Amino acid sequence: MQLNLIRSLVPAFVILLIATLACNMSGGTTPPASPSPEEAPLIPVAGEAATPTAAPPTLIPITATVVVTHLVTPAAPRGGKLVYDVESAGTAPEKRAPYGDSYDNNRLERPFTQDMSYVSDLDIVNFTVSKDNDWWYVSMKLMGIDPNNALGINYGIELDLDRDGFGDYLIWAHPPYTNQWDTAPVQVYQDNNHNTGGLSASKADAPFDADGYETLVFDGSTGGSDPDLAWVRINAGADAIVQFAFKRSWSGSVFMLGVIANAGLKDPGSLDYVDRFQITEAGSPVKNNDNYPLQSLFLVDNTCREAFGFEPTHYEPQGCPVEPTPTRGPRNPRPNSTPANTPVPTQIIIF
Repeated sequence: MQLNLIRSLVPAFVILLIATLACNMSGGTTPPASPSPEEAPLIPVAGEAATPTAAPPTLIPITATVVVTHLVTPAAPRGGKLVYDVESAGTAPEKRAPYGDSYDNNRLERPFTQDMSYVSDLDIVNFTVSKDNDWWYVSMKLMGIDPNNALGINYGIELDLDRDGFGDYLIWAHPPYTNQWDTAPVQVYQDNNHNTGGLSASKADAPFDADGYETLVFDGSTGGSDPDLAWVRINAGADAIVQFAFKRSWSGSVFMLGVIANAGLKDPGSLDYVDRFQITEAGSPVKNNDNYPLQSLFLVDNTCREAFGFEPTHYEPQGCPVEPTPTRGPRNPRPNSTPANTPVPTQIIIF
């Protein structure tokens, strides 16, 4: 009887012991209460769109604007030496240049698109060169009225410092142009390996593989070592003119100079263009030429190169031809007429 009682109490004793141990291990802390319905975490339900997580903002790098500080600015040139070029306005309705495209001598009269549509803003009428104590000025007169033509015309100056027909520097301007002196549109390229004229400066040498004006020595939009080296401005309207100024301290005072207008290839590294294209490939703007019409080389007009600071022999490659000697006027001119030997005033260009 007593043994049976003990056996019946053992399970109860074991349960009591386990409960006591559990209380001691919990340290007597009260378990956290279950969250109320208002505090319960939101769990997306299948088929419902979860609330998107906002993406971090994109960081846009700040590009510093280059501010070019100028020390000197060109003035307003007056007078100068005037050099004429062939212009094609009169024959443009016939889709041709009158003459003046002498391919072998690097004389290009091609102010036309490939289908022979005339672009007057590309057609050079003449250029004038003058100077003051600090600057050379080159004023290029156009047949058209808008140097900011939608085609995007580059205007330039080629300088031949040693008078051998190979260009040494190209002053190269690109639109947009304004009527204020500015360096931002101007770049200056140099030919360091003497190959702008191909194998011979006196004739076309195509096909010739060279790099032309290959070295950029001035970029007016970034300033550089001399932020005032070369400038450009325009005078649009009835007498459209593109005007350059460059430092005499840089160029010196002895050189040959010609100008160019280009809306086609526009590649300093390919000048002279006549050494890159054979005439059969380039085409011709002159109708009685076997290579008419234009093909690969179009929308370009350039001039001969005039001598400055020295007396030319007129055998200089790409030099301007000798001007004919003026004929003498009558011995007794009529009243109010101007004698033939009266000096002609130099051209004055005022912006």
